[in-house]
Amino acid sequence: MNSNNAVTIIVPVFNEEESLPRVKTEADKLLKSSPVPIRFLFVDDKSSDSSLNLIKRFVQEDPSAFSYISLKKNSGLSTALKAGIDCVDTPYTGYIDSDLQTSPQDFLIFFDFMEQYTMINGIRQNRSDTFVKKISSKIANGFRRFMINDGIEDTCCPLKIMETKAARTIPFFNGMHRFIPALIQLQGGTVKQIPVQHFPRIEGTAKYHLWNRLIGPFMDTLAFVWMRKRYIRYEISESSDRSC
Repeated sequence: MNSNNAVTIIVPVFNEEESLPRVKTEADKLLKSSPVPIRFLFVDDKSSDSSLNLIKRFVQEDPSAFSYISLKKNSGLSTALKAGIDCVDTPYTGYIDSDLQTSPQDFLIFFDFMEQYTMINGIRQNRSDTFVKKISSKIANGFRRFMINDGIEDTCCPLKIMETKAARTIPFFNGMHRFIPALIQLQGGTVKQIPVQHFPRIEGTAKYHLWNRLIGPFMDTLAFVWMRKRYIRYEISESSDRSC
């Protein structure tokens, strides 16, 4: 896949054996309808169920469209994304959650803006979440927007496409997945926000609860604010050194 607009879509997985068959079905639909070359990269975060076996079967059935890596130990979503980005060999990197509360078909809208923006980020419409999830997400997002003021409406939307070279240069830390648009902006990149569909979780169970939906984002936001104040970014206007 050496096309200038080829995309590798990262799918982080942790104990999603119930969801994965439908992930494969929806991925196949996108593969057939996509106007740009795409492939899916599953990142298994040391699942303890049969997720990895299912992923291996998908790859065996269609190695041109599917690949995988498996982490040695369970490390969390930010690490899984970092590992996936490090393995991407296409100009663009996509991301979708394996619970399929967002639809791969919405990537078709994103493709139209890839060459104009560093990143395209979804905005989940009519969110189909539990009351606790909606409230905790609203509180966490409100605090983040107040502290960061980055103009991003739905920073944690699990539907994104970004330039791979930009994704590889953003600072990575635990909780990074909550700040990818802001980190892209921190480098001088541009972010396009697009409304996307949102669905209730049909299979499996959520891996987050009220505690880690509030305390984690709160602490990570403070860490991001600290880092942004000290972040080094520069441009060279002239140089006599060929290595610069």
